[in-house]
Amino acid sequence: MGNFDQVSNHDGVSITHRFRRWPVVLNLDDMFILILILIIGSVLVYISDFNFMLVSVNFGYFILSDIPLFYVIVGSIVFGLLLSYIVYLINSISTSFALRGKDKVIKKNKNEVLELTKRIHQLELEIEQQKKSASIEPSDENAL
Repeated sequence: MGNFDQVSNHDGVSITHRFRRWPVVLNLDDMFILILILIIGSVLVYISDFNFMLVSVNFGYFILSDIPLFYVIVGSIVFGLLLSYIVYLINSISTSFALRGKDKVIKKNKNEVLELTKRIHQLELEIEQQKKSASIEPSDENAL
C-alpha cells in the first residue's frame, strides 16, 4: 500500500500517479492555515451580514453605483493584500540582486585567499629546502 499507483492512459502507456490515501494526516503548518482560513471566513460572514446596503464607488470620472458595501470592503482588503504582495516582490528582487553582488565579491575574496594560501605553502617549502641545504654545509669555519 504505497503512495504510488499504476494507471494506464488511453494509449495504454502506464503512468504513475501519486495521491494521498484517506485519512489525510495534516501537519502543524497545514492545521494552522486551515484554522486561519476558518477564522477569516467567519469574519467575512459576520461583516457581510451587517453590510448589505448599496453604495456608489467613485474612481475619478468612473462611477460604479449600487454595489453592496460588503463587496467594497472585501475588494479593498484584496486590493491591499495584492499591493503589499507586489511591494514585497519588488523588495525581494532588489535584495536578491544585492546578495548576488555580495556573492561575487565573496567568491573573488575566496579565490584570493586560496591563491595566498598556495603562495604561503610554496614559501614554507622553500624555507624547509633552505634549512636542509644550510644544515649540510658546516657552519663552523674551523671544522674539517
